[in-house]
Amino acid sequence: MIDLYTWPTPNGHKVHIMLEECALPYKVIPINIGAGDQFKPDFLKISPNNKMPAMVDPDGPEGGPFPLFESGAMLIYLAEKTAKFMPKGTRGRYTAIQWLMFQMGSVGPMCGQLNHFRSYAPEQIPYAIDRYASEVNRLYGVMDKRLGEVAYLAGDYSIADMACFPWIRIHERQGIDIGKYPNVKRWMDAIAGRPAVVKGVQVLAERQRQGAMSDDEKKWLFGKAQYSQGKGDVRERAGR
Repeated sequence: MIDLYTWPTPNGHKVHIMLEECALPYKVIPINIGAGDQFKPDFLKISPNNKMPAMVDPDGPEGGPFPLFESGAMLIYLAEKTAKFMPKGTRGRYTAIQWLMFQMGSVGPMCGQLNHFRSYAPEQIPYAIDRYASEVNRLYGVMDKRLGEVAYLAGDYSIADMACFPWIRIHERQGIDIGKYPNVKRWMDAIAGRPAVVKGVQVLAERQRQGAMSDDEKKWLFGKAQYSQGKGDVRERAGR
């Protein structure tokens, strides 16, 4: 059984969905990023970049436990472990990988920055909001063009779709009018109806934050606490 260290965020949902799609047994170990769990020493041994999700496969390569961080790497690993959701041929494989990298390098970071400046920044900065909103809309346009040519990003449903979907499903939070991107909406609705996806996005749903973010959560997520790693007891420095 895979130990999955996670929280109900878009990056967490990517791996929840993949595990459900592959019907792999896994144990959910909550990492409350608003409470600083990502800085605990035991977690840092698995995820030295203090980001979730992370996982440990007890039946890893060469028969031993294998810890892994970075959601994109985890998706590739699980696809290779199960021989599912990754095209077999070289052309198809790299088509899927390139769209996975599109999510890792563009969709996730840009949507994350837009979410931050729209909802969490201590002050509204119109330039930052406009800059990231323009870039996120551009990325939706890239996806819409691609999805006007194929049913899914790599042709068939793959880890590339699982990576992008959790970020696109929260388009309202980003201030995106999904009606402007009919091919993306068609794709999003098709994925949202998959039974494994329904289960995946419900993982730890009861732990999702409701309402405004507290000052303590902001401290761990956006404040000095997150930059204290390796400089003593981060919890002490954060005032906990």
